[in-house]
Amino acid sequence: MDYQQMIESMTPQIYENLRRAVELGKWPDGKKVTPSQRENAMQAIIAWGEQHLDAADRVGFIDKGHKAGDSCDDPTETPLNWK
Repeated sequence: MDYQQMIESMTPQIYENLRRAVELGKWPDGKKVTPSQRENAMQAIIAWGEQHLDAADRVGFIDKGHKAGDSCDDPTETPLNWK
């Protein structure tokens, strides 16, 4: 099985288990996630998310839009000096 086949065969439950292991630094059985395992799991999480999640739900998504109620039209102003 190649990498792409592995990603395509991942279930949402496997995705959540990998994501939780990366977040907590340990596997469900309590064993520590090694740096190599963390790197591989993170790559799988990103690849799976690209195929199955909306952009806003993916790892690393940054919302660059204005929030409701923002009144700043000048992109050079920061929230601290908005009127």
